[in-house]
Amino acid sequence: MIAIIDYGMGNLSSVFKALKKLGAEAAITDKVSKISKAESVILPGVGNFGDGMKNLQSSGMVDAVKESIAGGKPFLGICLGMQLLMEKSEEAPGVEGLGIFKGKVVRFKKSSLKVPHMGWNDITIKRGNPNLKGIKDGTFFYFVHSFYVKPADSEISAATCSYGVEFAACLGKDNVFATQFHPEKSQDAGLQILKNWISQEGGSRP
Repeated sequence: MIAIIDYGMGNLSSVFKALKKLGAEAAITDKVSKISKAESVILPGVGNFGDGMKNLQSSGMVDAVKESIAGGKPFLGICLGMQLLMEKSEEAPGVEGLGIFKGKVVRFKKSSLKVPHMGWNDITIKRGNPNLKGIKDGTFFYFVHSFYVKPADSEISAATCSYGVEFAACLGKDNVFATQFHPEKSQDAGLQILKNWISQEGGSRP
């Protein structure tokens, strides 16, 4: 069973519906016990980094997330769920992230481009990753974000996107995979990534 973590940050039904369409058994839950018992875990989310961490902490889910990852469970972070995997964010100074990956989250600099970065944009594949099987350079995905991750180790960036600056669109290391875009809102390409994640049991090893 796939646990979709409900920590009050965004509409989770679209993720659930996409998984159901692919025939996966999933459940939206705010119970630590269900997350602990799940075979795979998804941390989705939209909104503020500080609010996201506050909600995870107040619900006791921080340890559940870290233990799931440390235990080797397939783990998928989506949008805010990807950013929370970092150590900190400019959006919430002084707030510690989950620290799964070293690095930080930064805001797009002021330019002629509108912020938030919203809509369809293409990605460039940087590293071989089974979760990107069948995805070609130039494939478009749906983004909605004002901040992006800057991992300390560029080797964990599986794909990038360009919006005034090149930023990590996907991160992958060991059993953790994460996307800045919303695969559940990215039509066939997004479903392909979710299908890959399910069939590969979330493994992000090349």
